[in-house]
Amino acid sequence: MTIDRKPFGKLGGDEFGLFTIRNRAGASLAVTDFGATTVQMNMPSPSGQFADVILGFESAQAYRAGQAYLGATVGRFANRLRRGRFPLDGKEVQTACNEGLNSLHGGPDSYDKRKWAAEYDSLDNTVTFSLTSPDGDEGFPGELKLTTAYALTDDNRIRIDFRATTSQPTLCNITNHSYFNLAGHASGSVLEQEVQFYADFYAPVDDELIISGEILKVAGTPFDFREPRTIGSQIAKLPRPGGTGEIEGGADGFDHNFCLRGEPGRLRPVAMARDPASGRGFELSTTEPGVQFYTGRSLNSSMIGKGGKPYGKFGGFTMETQRFPDGPNLSHVPQSRLDPGQHYHHICELRFLT
Repeated sequence: MTIDRKPFGKLGGDEFGLFTIRNRAGASLAVTDFGATTVQMNMPSPSGQFADVILGFESAQAYRAGQAYLGATVGRFANRLRRGRFPLDGKEVQTACNEGLNSLHGGPDSYDKRKWAAEYDSLDNTVTFSLTSPDGDEGFPGELKLTTAYALTDDNRIRIDFRATTSQPTLCNITNHSYFNLAGHASGSVLEQEVQFYADFYAPVDDELIISGEILKVAGTPFDFREPRTIGSQIAKLPRPGGTGEIEGGADGFDHNFCLRGEPGRLRPVAMARDPASGRGFELSTTEPGVQFYTGRSLNSSMIGKGGKPYGKFGGFTMETQRFPDGPNLSHVPQSRLDPGQHYHHICELRFLT
């Protein structure tokens, strides 16, 4: 195992680095202290052909200009809060809004745009980023101290550990926002790739892409991924119009939370993804109760990624392990409150198929 560091650009007097972990099997994971972001996952197919399977950019400057959270650590509250508000101990807290009237991924100055402190350990094959989010950051109460640690093993597992503590009652819901294309990051549409969720229920959304409060069975709906299905085959079944959020002129893909089987807090398998053409794929495990499946409708060819390649619509998909969107405003879903003395710990693990 080795970990290398090289420069990744300068912004406002800050210098950023790119840290690359390589294992004995030839796979690699590259991460940067700009946003505690995943930049590259170079993974093999069963036949031994390697490809970089996540979308990304080649410098901190490009990530600063980007709008899609490619590979980033986002928070303090991943996903959406209606009108940026939530109740806390009898008071209403107002946070910064950045998606119309609502808050997305923590507000306009999310953790994806910050410089994180970095440490790396070649013996543990781990790069650990740390950040202190001050009291009042984007409107959230309490000083939050958090870390994001990335590890790569010799059997091609990527483990992401999120940890946090707070000085005051607050929300804490942190996730990784990698966009996957298992054929290779610049291989075009992912509509022929297969996904499976170990989930019997999903959360419908309204026209602002915020969950309505209903929790519905996936059976008999386009959200039924209990068996492996291609992304495109299920998008084709979505209601036209309506049923998927912001739709103009018909169905526009998934941006939904799946309610995962198993006990939250326990690491367990929750999903799989595979590219049938190459055989490249992974099994996803997490400790969280939900996962946001987003199929990249907002990506477009004006977004120029690694190697000067454009990323078009449906060019990647996310599986963002999380607490439920807008959960603080709903009493019947898993919550994201964190109090002093408590320890937030969220694990996300990708086991690449060989």
